[in-house]
Amino acid sequence: MIQGVHLLLYSRDAEADRAFLRDVLGWTAVEDSGSGEGWLIFETPPSELGVHPTDGPPSVELHLMCDDIEATADELAAKGVRTTPVADAGYGLTTTLTLPSGAELGLYEPRHDSPLSRFRKT
Repeated sequence: MIQGVHLLLYSRDAEADRAFLRDVLGWTAVEDSGSGEGWLIFETPPSELGVHPTDGPPSVELHLMCDDIEATADELAAKGVRTTPVADAGYGLTTTLTLPSGAELGLYEPRHDSPLSRFRKT
């Protein structure tokens, strides 16, 4: 029935954000030949989805996951990527990184059980 998840990132500087995903994060992509504009569609790492209750309006957030947040933040900083200070959120260690467009993505080192454990290095 469902064979994948397609995420959309709406950007005020799509070219710069595409370059970031390709060159900084090292994600591979295919060109969307149907767009006529050379849009790239990136292969993302495996994902998981958590559904949390809220008293506010419904929303969706995107958080990248890593095994060692300090090492990942250092690696990103060496590539010129700004991140916020690492914080302990209980469920994991978190930071936020800023894309060239100014959009922000969460980054965290999870402490919770994950259906992705079969993909992670041991």
